[in-house]
Amino acid sequence: MKAPAVGNLASYIDHTLLKPDATKEQIEKLCAEARQHGFFSVCVNGSLVGLARHLLADSEVKVAGVVGFPLGAMSADAKRYEVEAAIDDGAQEIDLVLNIGRLKDGDDQYVLRELRDVVEAADERTVKVIIETCLLTEPEKIRACHLICDSGAHFVKTSTGFSAGGATIEDVKLLRQAVGPKFGVKASGGIRDAATALAMIEAGATRLGTSNGVAIVKGAAEAGSGSY
Repeated sequence: MKAPAVGNLASYIDHTLLKPDATKEQIEKLCAEARQHGFFSVCVNGSLVGLARHLLADSEVKVAGVVGFPLGAMSADAKRYEVEAAIDDGAQEIDLVLNIGRLKDGDDQYVLRELRDVVEAADERTVKVIIETCLLTEPEKIRACHLICDSGAHFVKTSTGFSAGGATIEDVKLLRQAVGPKFGVKASGGIRDAATALAMIEAGATRLGTSNGVAIVKGAAEAGSGSY
């Protein structure tokens, strides 16, 4: 996949703040930066979705809310309710953490049912499913991708950024191969500079989750890079 021009790099970025101590002031800054730089979205915890939506109401920047974050191990009913609450507060996209233990147990029926339930609750809004690649074997990653594609979701996402590792070029290539050329792949976790961001896109990512979006776009502009 060809890397984007510098001016388009911001449109790949979900500008992210998911720390447990995130304050109103920090969310205001996040949203102001997203407006200024033209990021695709901001990604925030559920209790902050309403605030972010209010701050971005007259902009093209979308608001994504996380669900089942960061472990993915809560009940399927709780996840569905969390989706519904996020949508009520104005979420336009949902980033859901897969039930990783159930996947490892080989309980594909449970995983698929949960994913379909979330997709249904999202009511045609974009659903990105986080599989926490650092916790999975290669066959598990591929199996997860197939389940996500079958569920009606729209993206497979590498990582929460809260586990043992983040996105890697190898994983992005593997996920792209597993889901095919048209499905969404979001690289997230550890993307801190323009070179890494562009490499992830070249490997097959169509969205980037990062808390370093401002540094990335400024770094790309200063380097005068952005296409290979």
